[in-house]
Amino acid sequence: MRTHATGVMPKSVLIIGSGPVVIGQAAEFDYAGTQACRALRAEGIRTILVNSNPATIMTDPSVADAVYLEPLTVEVIERIIAREEPEGLLAGLGGQTALNLAVALDQAGVFERHPIRLLGTPLAAIRMAEDRELFRAMCDRIGQPTAPSAIVEGGDEAEREDAARRALAAIGLPAIVRPAFTLGGTGGGIVDTEGAYWEKIRSGLRASPIGQVMVERCLVGWQEIEYEVMRDSEGTCIAVCSMENVDPLGVHTGDSIVVAPVQTLPDAVHQRLRSASLDIIRALGVEGGCNVQLALSPDYSEYVVIEVNPRVSRSSALASKATGYPIARVAAQIAIGRTLREIPNAVTGTTVAAFEPALDYVVVKLPRFPFDKFPGADRNLGSQMKATGEVMAIDRTFGAALNKALRSMEQKGSESTAEEATWGPELDAIAARGGDGLRGFLRPSDSRLWRILAAMRRGVSADEVHAATGITRWFLAEFARLVAIEGRVLEAGRTLIGPDPASISLLATAKRSAIGDHELAHLSGIESERIAVRRGQLGLTPGFAMVDTCAAEFAAATPYFYSTYAAAGSPPEAASVKRPAALVIGSGPVRIGQGIEFDYCAVRAAERLRERGWSAVMANSNPETVSTDFDASTRLYFEPLDAESIMEIVRAESPEGESTLPAFVQFGGQTPLNLAAPLAAAGVPLLGASLEAIDETEDRVRFAALLDRLGVLQPEGGLARSREEALALAARIGYPVIVRPSYVIGGLAIDFAYGPEQLERQLERIGSIAPDRPLRIDRFLEGIEIDIDAVTDGETVLIPGLLEHVELAGVHSGDSIAVYPPQRVSAEQQLELARIFERVVRAIGVRGLVNAQFIVRAEGIYLIEVNPRASRTVPFMSKVTGIPMVPLAVDIALGDSLASHGYASGIASRPIGVAVKAPAFSTAKLRGVDPTLGPFMQSTGEVIGIGTTAEEAIGKALIAANLLPPPPRERRGTVLLSIADRDKATLERLARPLVAAGYRLVATPGTRSALADIGILAGVAQPIGKMGGGEPQVVDIIRTGETVLVVNTPALQSGALRDALEIRLAAVEEGVLCLTAMETAVAAAEALAVRADIGAVAIAPLGALGLRGASGAATI
Repeated sequence: MRTHATGVMPKSVLIIGSGPVVIGQAAEFDYAGTQACRALRAEGIRTILVNSNPATIMTDPSVADAVYLEPLTVEVIERIIAREEPEGLLAGLGGQTALNLAVALDQAGVFERHPIRLLGTPLAAIRMAEDRELFRAMCDRIGQPTAPSAIVEGGDEAEREDAARRALAAIGLPAIVRPAFTLGGTGGGIVDTEGAYWEKIRSGLRASPIGQVMVERCLVGWQEIEYEVMRDSEGTCIAVCSMENVDPLGVHTGDSIVVAPVQTLPDAVHQRLRSASLDIIRALGVEGGCNVQLALSPDYSEYVVIEVNPRVSRSSALASKATGYPIARVAAQIAIGRTLREIPNAVTGTTVAAFEPALDYVVVKLPRFPFDKFPGADRNLGSQMKATGEVMAIDRTFGAALNKALRSMEQKGSESTAEEATWGPELDAIAARGGDGLRGFLRPSDSRLWRILAAMRRGVSADEVHAATGITRWFLAEFARLVAIEGRVLEAGRTLIGPDPASISLLATAKRSAIGDHELAHLSGIESERIAVRRGQLGLTPGFAMVDTCAAEFAAATPYFYSTYAAAGSPPEAASVKRPAALVIGSGPVRIGQGIEFDYCAVRAAERLRERGWSAVMANSNPETVSTDFDASTRLYFEPLDAESIMEIVRAESPEGESTLPAFVQFGGQTPLNLAAPLAAAGVPLLGASLEAIDETEDRVRFAALLDRLGVLQPEGGLARSREEALALAARIGYPVIVRPSYVIGGLAIDFAYGPEQLERQLERIGSIAPDRPLRIDRFLEGIEIDIDAVTDGETVLIPGLLEHVELAGVHSGDSIAVYPPQRVSAEQQLELARIFERVVRAIGVRGLVNAQFIVRAEGIYLIEVNPRASRTVPFMSKVTGIPMVPLAVDIALGDSLASHGYASGIASRPIGVAVKAPAFSTAKLRGVDPTLGPFMQSTGEVIGIGTTAEEAIGKALIAANLLPPPPRERRGTVLLSIADRDKATLERLARPLVAAGYRLVATPGTRSALADIGILAGVAQPIGKMGGGEPQVVDIIRTGETVLVVNTPALQSGALRDALEIRLAAVEEGVLCLTAMETAVAAAEALAVRADIGAVAIAPLGALGLRGASGAATI
């Protein structure tokens, strides 16, 4: 690999992003990459960014000098290097994806062919940290202990199997299987039976890019401790943050409750682990950020090194937000040759980066799981990550920070008092058996915390919980203290707001523990509004303390704040922001249906406010995102996004003599929109939003009546306010039907019903149907689905463009491949869509951003829904059209008209070229999840493909989304087809490209017969349970390791056929790509030609004008 003289700062740098959001690699790397781009540009370095993710602020044209929205492959990156001729490559801020690409670029000889050097941590250090055998040898060399382990790898299957047998004999069970060079523990896990061991060996070897796993003795009950450390080229090392997992070793740190700084360790033990972490980063030669994970025995006498991430990691974002230390920014500056002693501390503005932050508060991180979307998934936790996002809370005590984190979850059943109906009887039965079964009840799962609290309410002691879980007694004592306070509030009942000193003291104690008014109302039986009034009478309101990296030792130039009742009555640590000012409410934790696209909108809104001379106040609870970066707003509040917390922020920023701080609720998705009514009722001005417009669109009754008045077609249907009404309505309009509750995110609880039995099950899952929030039940219509995003000032309705779904209606818009501009809808139909949309938007009275979905059928155009807020596709459409939708929405809220910015109503001019949005899925991480696409969203992220034609753009998007099977090779190139009768008309479009690409087809009998009719030969896959004939059964074919793609399109009928469901679940378990929509499968098959000819496909940066202007034209 070529190197440049040490200390020579590069003039241009290529930064590799992390691609789409997936479980194990989420918004934290977009935050890191954005910081890096800004830091390098501040140094006068030309920055070139490549990333395939259109949803993030990182790929906004304003962030880097050149932004390539392209697939993250070796071939594409080498072409960008050849075109841009950067002097340096930065791969340490793009997660495991970028790190693996750096290694692959080296192996492909790219660094030899081009005068470019890898910046920051050298490749030798990356390999030493990621290769399990090299890492173990390094630890042995410097005297750092590791758990007993064995390496499984080999040149062929027999060698690998032999190595796995030796490892099992040497290590025994239970063990942890850790694949090399993977993210989020993919493919690995804890095993305690031989069957599970062999399953994880297979999945781990398959997941590892180098075909290597480590089998490690499972140190059950040991604590897991992390240190975020940094090193520069001079060898100066610092420990930025210590973090402690509440769950003992065995639960992935991304799925555990994490506390910073460590709370339970004696200082001598903490110093020993800190020193070990610094020794490791020195031995590796890391230059930049590094995360070290260690296991500590219960008696603190022993520790072992678990693993090291030689890059900015998921924990880096948490550590950065917890301490205020800008880890990614400093890592980028170290990579270009700066040293810690010369890098300014951007937070204080007066000190340098060569210091270790001091914390005078406690931070708690809680993971956000997707099991509300996938109730049938395996909810047990292990060393493979399952959480899609996280929340962070700050307070002076662990208990208070934990309660604030619980309030930040925005998930049904996340309140501290929440219990499932079955837990009480289960715990009673356990008590009757003398405690037998408690370990199983409290096993690691997404509900473990709430199960522990439920057990403690019923008298299970901290010692018993410790014996069952291994959780440190200190944390259990804190849980018990919260349960005790909760019990006192429950006992006090309506006297909680009484005038006596005991009542006042109890209310103050509960609020110092950050128990929300809503939760106190639930416990006491008093309305939350009365509790808030009583707090006001007592002056019981939180103060706001500062996160400044130095525990107030130095003045901070760009502080951010957290609320704490420990500071109640204290003078404010900073004056309110300068007026004019507005509050931007973020979107909370990343979850399916509400991801980083809304963080993009919040950040752009704050930017635009500041450009207009306004102070931008940001409120959010997500440590992964750019919106919670120290310099993304004028002032940041790290707080739960509930009405109580937001009102306290407004109070703090609206001192006597100032008007009430106004708020934006349209940029953070459904979360702030749901706060609109309580904020408006409390007198908070809502900028650019009308409560009337929100209710008109979210209330299914009013919306249906509006469309009837306007004469706009909508699917035949109606509203049900009870179970009986729902069943009668569905019977009247005819099955299949689609069921839509009011006020939902990402299609949550929206589903098809093909008969009354299935509808009954859905009604049971939805729960009670309130008269004020009825269900909308519509006849399901197939057709071409169209998404429209627009900006309106109430008169002019600007439509940047239309997005056409590849899949027919019925697949959630977030899971569909979408093409801009439309390819199948005629110009006349597009104009008619715009006319209908404009009429509806004006009738509703929306101002700002608005989104709608339509279905185009032969007999007419049907409107499905309208959302008066930012949608998931706003970042995509803003970038490809060059129309700054969020800044325009802010300008409108501040009084501008679209005409004053030169815009008129209608669809903007057509682009030169085509852009495609494709979903990215994480179902392979979640056992038991059926990957069938439907009306409820499953994807965790998205990618973009840009090309001169739709075929080229779709091909690039599917490459970027990993929705193509790996190229066929010896003994691994089988494609299994099981196609529903309704899809067999397009079977030839699917099969012929697969055969041409060299894949071997195997099909179920009906599909095989249909293939034979068009002259295509396929092997036979027998249905499950059918014996004889010597042909393998369908699931056995998937499990051979030879299958690379399964296409299984389910029939439109009630209930999943057993074989079809088994096929899909087997594919997920084996890590085999499974496609369930025929349109997606055909697109993937036709995209294989694009992948084969990727060297000839045009690539270029996307300019500020997108695909529509002179700059846009140059992108093709």
